[in-house]
Amino acid sequence: MWLATGVLVVGASWRPAEAVGLVETDLTLPELGWGSALLHRTRPSVGKQWTDFGEAHDDRGLKNRPAEDVRRVPIPPHLVAVLREHLATFGPADDGRLFCSEKGSVVPSSTYYRVWQEARLLALPPAVAASPLASRPYDLRHSALSTWLNAGVDPTEVAERAGNSVEVLLGRYAKRLDGRQEVANRRIEDLLREYE
Repeated sequence: MWLATGVLVVGASWRPAEAVGLVETDLTLPELGWGSALLHRTRPSVGKQWTDFGEAHDDRGLKNRPAEDVRRVPIPPHLVAVLREHLATFGPADDGRLFCSEKGSVVPSSTYYRVWQEARLLALPPAVAASPLASRPYDLRHSALSTWLNAGVDPTEVAERAGNSVEVLLGRYAKRLDGRQEVANRRIEDLLREYE
């Protein structure tokens, strides 16, 4: 269950608070091909003293947008399969949310942080796991957006999917990806050869 939340952050670039606020009726999950999600709700962890109902998670609209705003986000086929499997295995929570704790409440950010720390050790080479690279679950969003930009996806499209302006995208998320220096060197060499 916790892995699916992380996969959403990486594959769809959703913020963790968007993923934990997702409900089944917001999804289109076809048998084959791309799906989509209508994002309109977040469940950020803010602390009990800061919510109207004494819960640790607030119930808000999308970050930096009017409360009624909705963002349609494409879901890649491999992520559609993960979500379909997740729903078949666990089903939705009583209120329709895809992800919940064992007691049915919102997944605490400390839980997916702890699970990500364990997953990093399994997924990354030891030297990388010992580094600060991708040390927080939110870093997966940075990685997803940087990967899309490095793949040549138009920055306007990446910004739209991420729910950011192009300025924020390029200022905050456009990072050099680990291991991509050789690819960049080849592209620069190919370009320079054209001028010979």
